[in-house]
Amino acid sequence: MTTMQPLLKPYTLGDIELRNRVIMAPMTRSRAANTENVPTQDLHVPYYAQRSGAGLIITEGSQISKQAIGYVNTAGIHTKEQVAGWKKVTDKVHENGGKIFVQLWHVGRMSHPDFHDGNLPLAPSAINPNAKTYTPDGFKDTVTPKAMSIEDIKQTVQDFKNAAKNAMEAGFDGVEIHSSNGYLIHQFFNGTANIREDEYGGSIENRSRFFFEVLDAIKSVVPENRIGARFNPSCHNIFGITVDKDTIPTFEYVIDRLNNYNLAYVHLSEPFNDVSDVDYAITNIAEHFRPIYKGTLMINAGFDQAKGNAVLEKGLADLVAFGKLFISNPDLVHRFENNYELSDWDEDTFYTPGKEGYLDYPTYEHEQNS
Repeated sequence: MTTMQPLLKPYTLGDIELRNRVIMAPMTRSRAANTENVPTQDLHVPYYAQRSGAGLIITEGSQISKQAIGYVNTAGIHTKEQVAGWKKVTDKVHENGGKIFVQLWHVGRMSHPDFHDGNLPLAPSAINPNAKTYTPDGFKDTVTPKAMSIEDIKQTVQDFKNAAKNAMEAGFDGVEIHSSNGYLIHQFFNGTANIREDEYGGSIENRSRFFFEVLDAIKSVVPENRIGARFNPSCHNIFGITVDKDTIPTFEYVIDRLNNYNLAYVHLSEPFNDVSDVDYAITNIAEHFRPIYKGTLMINAGFDQAKGNAVLEKGLADLVAFGKLFISNPDLVHRFENNYELSDWDEDTFYTPGKEGYLDYPTYEHEQNS
């Protein structure tokens, strides 16, 4: 008798039954190429439907407000039209037996005045990340943002809450708070982005305050066990974020404190780049944080079928999220089940408009018959 691969075993996520542990990671694809940034019937619906064999889909980051946008053609979750567009996506995924969370996103300083009628993007402090953001006129250098006032912070917390409420109206099974990869919440955590001297800066507890205010606001409109949170503890030299002596202790504090909540999951990324020679960084994220967090732990970044099965077998995670493999293999779970060869992705079409590189990756069977 063949033993079932750990990736293919079902999993109980809060009150949701996942048919496997293969998670589709959130990935920006820039296909909402319309003036209202609405998910579309002809692109987003079939794209997610094709991938509904995943145990859980986590959508691309979806901006919680107009202020939250920082990349061209990204779908939002803050208007009625956007909610209606996402409802068509969730209906189709559910029709296929899938489960789907939306990732709630605010880019903070990783934006540009072109998105804000010439006004500066908001951030914890007025520090330019010295990076580039993708505007309607192509890549442009970031600018020095406006340090958020207390009023700005309170409004942004409300924006997260409103977006989470919209997500429930759109039929999502839950929400993921994007607290990762150098975007707004991550900026509050990090000393290279947050030099505030008020209750949102300085100590680890203060720099974590904004995240917990967002979480507490969201759980007033979404059950706790339908909320996930994503973090990238060893994120280094990405969007102006660098690791320092407080970085890992900050994430240890946040993730340990999350044991007081009944979340759906905590979603962690292994390092996106080589941090083996970076002071204070850690290279084995799942191994480090598994003893700290007692709930469901999801891990991503750089996993293939063998590595995914191994991390589950070792008990270092409960779920494994796959990104690029899901772009080029819409039937990824089916391929894992049968140990089929995987198709390669085309990076040139990751963020381009239209169906090419989005809807035209074939299933294994179609590939063999073509």
